[in-house]
Amino acid sequence: MKLARTLLAVPAAAAILFAVPSAAFADESVHVKLDALNHSGASGAATLTALSNGDLKISIRSTGLVPNAPHAQHLHGSTEGMDFHCPDMSADKDGNGYVSTEEGMPDYGDIFVSLTTKGDTTPKSGLAVDRMPTADAKGNLSYDRTIPGAELPAGTITHLKDLHVVEHGIDANKNGKYDLAGLGESTLAKAAGLKGIPEEVTDPAVCGMVAGAAVGSVPVGGVATGDGSTRHDSTPMYALGGVALLGAAGVFLARRRLTGQS
Repeated sequence: MKLARTLLAVPAAAAILFAVPSAAFADESVHVKLDALNHSGASGAATLTALSNGDLKISIRSTGLVPNAPHAQHLHGSTEGMDFHCPDMSADKDGNGYVSTEEGMPDYGDIFVSLTTKGDTTPKSGLAVDRMPTADAKGNLSYDRTIPGAELPAGTITHLKDLHVVEHGIDANKNGKYDLAGLGESTLAKAAGLKGIPEEVTDPAVCGMVAGAAVGSVPVGGVATGDGSTRHDSTPMYALGGVALLGAAGVFLARRRLTGQS
């Protein structure tokens, strides 16, 4: 009788064992509400879906962006438990009324994944203008892409709650385009020795934190607590993320001059 009970228990245990992977690796989605930065008036929503095969599907819908213009967008943050979050206007250290990329990075972190429309998604493509999505004539932007797991930085899925979505590109003087009349030259560009790049191109327009769901056993929402720090040295960020943001700024400038845009 005891042997019979043991034999009956084996199939039941096996069924549970084989059921676990299916449940543990089901697709999991988290949602991001994109709120305006820098008086952009833009807003949106993003859905990040960790697929069962390890890939990451990203869907973004934004409105109120600079029309007919490319908008650099990224996942920012860290997989090391740093306390990154979307900045508020207190990050405007120079007091010009706008949070620049340099001022925002200590809050939302370095570029983690470049959300290009095709090709490379590393920080090196931070401002690959020809591969970033372009808002339509009404300022609406629609983006969908699935990035293979093999191309994601280590820990992306596990630490998805620690990453934030940021879209760049504002229209400070409300003339419907990027130009130097709005905020002058990009301080980030000038620091890298590039001239004539509008500050409007590189300033963040919206930012959103992951909230309201869970990826695997990792709770999502709020700010990663990490070691309790609220900022960390941003020098490495400027070296990598900052230069990456300017990687194709020259392309933008060249195109602007060729098309006769002011």
